[in-house]
Amino acid sequence: MLREVYSTSLHCVQAQEGMSVSPDVIAKIEEGYAKLQAAPECHSLLKKYLTKEVVDQLKDKKTQLGATLLDVIQSGVANLDSGVGVYAPDAEAYTLFKPLFDPLIQDYHNGFAPNAKQPNTDLGEGKTAALVDLDPEGKFINSTRIRCGRSLAGYPFNPCLTEANYLEMENKVKGIFNNITDPELAGKYFPLDGMTKEIQDQLIKDHFLFKEGDRFLQAANACRYWPKGRGIFHNNQKTFLIWCNEEDHLRIISMQEGGNVGQVLERLIKGVKTIEKQAPFSRDDRLGWLTFCPSNLGTTVRASVHIRLPKISAKPDFKSICDGLKLQIRGIHGEHSESEGGVYDISNKARLGLTEFEAVKQMYDGIAHLIALEKAA
Repeated sequence: MLREVYSTSLHCVQAQEGMSVSPDVIAKIEEGYAKLQAAPECHSLLKKYLTKEVVDQLKDKKTQLGATLLDVIQSGVANLDSGVGVYAPDAEAYTLFKPLFDPLIQDYHNGFAPNAKQPNTDLGEGKTAALVDLDPEGKFINSTRIRCGRSLAGYPFNPCLTEANYLEMENKVKGIFNNITDPELAGKYFPLDGMTKEIQDQLIKDHFLFKEGDRFLQAANACRYWPKGRGIFHNNQKTFLIWCNEEDHLRIISMQEGGNVGQVLERLIKGVKTIEKQAPFSRDDRLGWLTFCPSNLGTTVRASVHIRLPKISAKPDFKSICDGLKLQIRGIHGEHSESEGGVYDISNKARLGLTEFEAVKQMYDGIAHLIALEKAA
């Protein structure tokens, strides 16, 4: 259960006045439902599962921190082209607004049923040697990256965080970063607030800098007090990176050039364990590691490569081949971007209902298959 000692945000406080949900919030929820139903161009999971029954069942409910159904749905209502369309304002939202979250999670995460349970954590310790270099000759893979999201126990998610929360969390993790002694992980923290143009340019050049949230996150109230409490840590070798208070409290990222997935995972495991020792993370028995967006629940692991596949990617069935391998394709500039020069960002799609190691292995096996197809084409 989240500690309630932290003062909630203005947004959540407004929702919390009295114990009931205010009539204008209920009206906005009903307007949102009507807008989704009236939009033939909208195909989000929110629209699919926000039925009239669900609206009536949940519109007057509120979490301990004051979050309502409106906090959950507002991004998907504002952005009709959303794929998912919902965010969890705090950990309790996943339980309180179950009638919406459960079927949506089941749909997104390969049939993860309401009574299903995330397996125990297995990051892959002692198994990384099995993930040998996928592309020792360097013909296909430009780089490999594995990231996971973590939420600090005792704090809500973005819409319910105060400025003081953001700063307190930043100080907590900054203290941990400053004490890292392992030469493979040691580095420097760069706060976004007050960042010089010189540092900013270098971080952009390294592709490390994150910008203020896109319209999906903006509409979810995830970008308030920007850039307070936000920052980037990277090791001296620029192969280990942590984003502080971007979409999730922490995004922990390990990466390097080439296709040596085992090395990248080994470094990530070391990094996660180093932080976890000093700052416990928020985990749920059923849903695993908790995150702001339900698409990342469970392992929160996204293992990806930037890969050149000019022959097979030109074929009309490329996407369906990747779907069959449980892989997700993006352009190299992230979600909602196109491929550049035949280079794709390809990752595991499943995050929930399997272990962290299995998620990485899914990407690994799928990419090995795609490389074999490209060689044979």
